[in-house]
Amino acid sequence: MDGSLLFSVFVFLAAACLLVPLCKLSGLGSVIGYLIAGVIIGPSALKLISDPETILHFSEFGVVMMLFLIGLELKPKNLWDMRAKLLGLGGLQVLLTTVLVALAATAFGRPPYEAIVIGMALALSSTAVALQVMQDRTIMGTEVGKSGFAVLLFQDVIVIAMIASLPLIASFAPESLEPVQSYAEHGADHGSDHGSGHAPMAKPTGLWLPVAIIGVFASMILAGRFLLRPLFRLIARSQVRETFTAIALLLVVGAALLMNWLGLSAALGAFIAGVVLADSEYRHQMERDIEPFKALLLGLFFMSVGMSLNIGMIAAFPLQIMGAVLGLIIVKAAVLFFIGWIFKIELGGRILFATILCQAGEFGFVLFQFALAEGVIAQDVVSTINTIIALSMAMTPVLLIGYDRLVAPRFVKASRGGEAPHNEGASVLILGFGRVGQIAARLLATQDVSITIIDNDGDHIEFVKQFGHRVFYGNGTDVDLLRMAGADTAQVIVVAIDDVEESVEAAEEIKHHFPKARIVARARNRTHMFRLLNAKVDFAERETVRGALAMGRKTLELLGTTEGRAQQLSDEFLALDFAMIEDSLAHMDDMPKLIEKSKAAREFMRRTLGGQDIATDKLPSNTSD
Repeated sequence: MDGSLLFSVFVFLAAACLLVPLCKLSGLGSVIGYLIAGVIIGPSALKLISDPETILHFSEFGVVMMLFLIGLELKPKNLWDMRAKLLGLGGLQVLLTTVLVALAATAFGRPPYEAIVIGMALALSSTAVALQVMQDRTIMGTEVGKSGFAVLLFQDVIVIAMIASLPLIASFAPESLEPVQSYAEHGADHGSDHGSGHAPMAKPTGLWLPVAIIGVFASMILAGRFLLRPLFRLIARSQVRETFTAIALLLVVGAALLMNWLGLSAALGAFIAGVVLADSEYRHQMERDIEPFKALLLGLFFMSVGMSLNIGMIAAFPLQIMGAVLGLIIVKAAVLFFIGWIFKIELGGRILFATILCQAGEFGFVLFQFALAEGVIAQDVVSTINTIIALSMAMTPVLLIGYDRLVAPRFVKASRGGEAPHNEGASVLILGFGRVGQIAARLLATQDVSITIIDNDGDHIEFVKQFGHRVFYGNGTDVDLLRMAGADTAQVIVVAIDDVEESVEAAEEIKHHFPKARIVARARNRTHMFRLLNAKVDFAERETVRGALAMGRKTLELLGTTEGRAQQLSDEFLALDFAMIEDSLAHMDDMPKLIEKSKAAREFMRRTLGGQDIATDKLPSNTSD
C-alpha cells in the first residue's frame, strides 16, 4: 500500500513538472497542462492511476482552500456591499440556465424530474477554473472580477438548496429507478477500507438544522473575534513558524468539517472563516502559509478532472458529446451575456464575463452523487454528463485563448506596457506616476536621489517617456514585482497610487513584506488618510490639503492679514488638523463619534487660532471623550 501511494505521488509530480511548464510556455495556460497530464496518466490512456474519483474528492480540498484565501481578502462590509450582485447576477444566472438546460434535456427525451436535476447541475460553473483564471489575469478587483465572484459565491450557496430539494424531486421518479449508494455513504459504511473505522457524528435534522446552522455561524464569528486573535498573538510570540502553518490548516479543515456536519458546502464554510479573519493583522501570514497547499491541491484537482474524462465514450460518440458540450457553453454564455447587459457591464467585459463562467463545474459532480443516492437519475446518464462537465471545464482555457486573440483586440482597448522593473539599487521607489508622484519625483531629482518609478497605466508610461521619464510597468500591490524593483533594499517607498483600495493594499503589503522601508503615502481624502495611518505608514498627506491651504492663505492676505501672520495660521492649522486626525483614528468606523469630534475640533481651532495660546501636542478634553 505504501509503495502504491508513493508511486502515485511520484506519477502526479512527474506529470505536473513535465507538462504544466510546457503548456504555460506555449500560451495554453497551466490549467490545460494539468488537464492533459490527468488524461495521460489516467485510466483512459497510460492507466498509471486507476481511481480518479477518490483523488477528485481529496483534491476538491484545493477549492476549499481557495475560498478561504478569497475570504481573507473580503471584509464583512465588502461582502454586504455585494448583496445586490449576489442575488441579482447569481440568482438570475442559476434560474435562467436551469430552466433552459432542463427544457433542452426534456426535448431530448429525458423525463422532467431528471431534466430538472441535469439543469441544476449544469447551471453551476467551476469555482476552481473561473477563480484561477481571474486571479491569473489579476481582474478580481475589476467589474468583471467582482461580478464573476458574485455568481460563483451564489452558486456555492444555492447548491445547498439544490441538494436539499433532491428528496422532493425523487418522489416523482419511478420506483424502478433504484437509489445508488453515494461516495460519501460508501466511505461511511466502510470506514476501515478508507483508513478510519469511526462512526460519523449524527447530523442535525428537522427543526434542529436551522438552529445548528445559526449556532455554528455565530460561533465562528465569536471565535474569530475573541479566541483566534489572542491565540495568533500567543503563537506569534512563540516564534514557532510551523505552528502558525498548522493552525492555518486547522482553521480550514475545521470549517470544512463543520459544514459537512451541517450538510452544507465545505467551500462555503472555509470562505466564511476567511471573511471572519479578514480584519486580522495575521491574515498575510495565513495567506503565505496556505498558498502552497492550495496551489498543489488545485493542480491535483485539475489533473483528477482530466483523469475522469471517459475517452472511450468520447471516441464512440464524438459528435453527440462535443455537440452537447458546445450547446451547453453557448446556452450558458448567452445567459451570462444577457445578465451582464442587464447589470450594465461594458461590452468587452461582458464577453470576458461570459467566457470565464460558461463551463459546468465541480459541484455538478457532487450534485449527481446525491442524485444517484436518491434514485433521481440513472448511472449511465451521470457517466455521460460527467464527461460533458469535464470537457466543458477543459474547454475554458481554449475559449480564453480565442477571446484574447479574436475578441479582446476589437472590443477592449489595448494597454501598452513599459518594461518590467528590475533592481537598480535605488534609494526610493515611487508607486504611481500621476500628478502627485511626478511632483515628488521632480523634487527628489533636484537632490540627485536615485529613484525607481512604477505605474500600471501603459498609455501613460508611453506619454511621459516623451518628457524623458523612465517608468517601469507593474502593479504596486504585487509583492513579487516590488521585490524585483528593489523594495528589499529601498530606504523609502512613496505610495502615490490614485486608487484608494490599491493604495491601502500596497501600504499593507509593503509594511508586512518590507518592514525596513519607510512608507510615505498620498491620501485622496480624510477617510483614506485614516486607513493609511491605520496601516502604520510613516507619513501620509492628503493630496489637496496644501493647495487648499495656499488658497486660504492668499485669501487672508487679500482681506488684510499680513503675509507672515497668514503663513503662521496656515502652518498651525495644518499641525492641529493632523493632531486631530490622529486623535480620531480609533473612531474611524464610528460615524456619530467622528461627527461629534469634528464639531468639537472646529470650535477648538476657531478659539485657538483666533488668538489664544496654541498647543499642537495635546487636544482639549472635550474632543477626546
